Amino acid sequence: MSSSKLPSSTHGSMSNQKRPTAKFHPSVWGDIFLSSPTTNVDARTKLQHEELKEEVRRMIKVVIDDELLYKLRLIDTIKRLGVSYHFEREIEEVLLNIYEHDYKDDQTVETTLQFRLLRENGLGVPCEWFNKFKDDEGNFNMSLTSDVKGLLELYEASYLRVHGEDILEEALGFTTTHLGLAKAAGTIEYPLSALVSHALYQPIRKGLSRLEARRFISFYQDDASHNKTLLKFAELDFNLLQILHKEELSKISRWKNGLDLATKLPFARDRLVEGYLWILGMYFEPQYSLAREILAKTIVMITLMDDIYDAYGTLEELQLLTNAVQRLDADYINQLPEYMKSFYEPLLDFYREMEEAMIKQGKSYRVKYAKEIFKQVNESYFVEVKWCNENYIPTMEEYMRNAVVSFGYIMATIVSFVGMGDFVTPEIFIWASNNPKITYASSIVGRLMDDVASHKREGTVHRLLNATRENVRSQKKKHVVN
Repeated sequence: MSSSKLPSSTHGSMSNQKRPTAKFHPSVWGDIFLSSPTTNVDARTKLQHEELKEEVRRMIKVVIDDELLYKLRLIDTIKRLGVSYHFEREIEEVLLNIYEHDYKDDQTVETTLQFRLLRENGLGVPCEWFNKFKDDEGNFNMSLTSDVKGLLELYEASYLRVHGEDILEEALGFTTTHLGLAKAAGTIEYPLSALVSHALYQPIRKGLSRLEARRFISFYQDDASHNKTLLKFAELDFNLLQILHKEELSKISRWKNGLDLATKLPFARDRLVEGYLWILGMYFEPQYSLAREILAKTIVMITLMDDIYDAYGTLEELQLLTNAVQRLDADYINQLPEYMKSFYEPLLDFYREMEEAMIKQGKSYRVKYAKEIFKQVNESYFVEVKWCNENYIPTMEEYMRNAVVSFGYIMATIVSFVGMGDFVTPEIFIWASNNPKITYASSIVGRLMDDVASHKREGTVHRLLNATRENVRSQKKKHVVN
């Protein structure tokens, strides 16, 4: 299709016709991440980091012969300080030793901490362990309430429950109530009181690893019994990682700034920093630097596309963009309105750079999966726009079938593998592309949470959601009447 055949609204940079605009607040970060960190890591600091790491490694290796509680506390502390990624093999050896010896203990702290650490590391342990903490009437013993540390561990363990584990559901209610009472009474000493307060606000299982590590370092240093070597290593390691993360964010920020999106696409969101922080929840380790860069840039592009479809583009324009994205071909650039070119050209450049990087590593096949899932998300956006423009109200089943794709979680899962190491195989991409239950279920939860939080303030898709919700209510009423 030649540009002469385009609708008149698509000529020029942006038309004045009525558009479904949404007013997003500007980035709160400004230009602070455009500059690279000024802190240089010298050779002495690197040497100190390595020496402390080896000291901690020796601590883990000798702990196998120690008593159970000391083993558990050491491993848990290392994990919560955010440095366990250095010692995965050693920690696995200790936990496997605990698992194979089938330790039995009647103490709340030992049992619950053992349960949590083993489950966190994929070792199956039964919830029936906690039956010993119940009385003859099937209720949790009230004597447990005098042990705040034990209550806190039982509370954290309850968040590792799976469907059907009623005893852990009961444990959650019991511990939440009595930790809250203990907190209100003001009888818990610091830093345990701070740990309880934070756990009630956000359990370990729901925390972002880097933020939780930073918080726990502060708690741990105020614990009189802390291990000085372990604390020093955790602080140094956190600082070194933070410098790396700042460098990565600076590089990606400069890339985005070079696109001049604030001028060319002023209606679009700038959420690069928030997206990068979210990525750190997936992987923060140094070896995944390239993977983070690829995923962060993908999130920038998908956010731009989302805002074009949901907050600015007309149906005619979006049909053109959908055709172009489905082909990812430079021949389609001149068929687009000027403002869409500001998105489409960088998109093509991004995939070209990705291909060049993957070809050098002998992993060019990965780009095919990244492109394919991006196209699927693009297609799902257009479906929602068509529904809205045609005043078509989908059933909840129709809406969710499309919405789990448009949410982008499946895309993020697949793209997260692109820049990772050799252990990511073609079979992993095939598995991820077939929408396994774990990503499908996560997409449903995430999609609905996002819709509930934002349906009152955003554009096309959320107006569609409102209509769909009313349709579902209407269907339910008819069912009740019949």
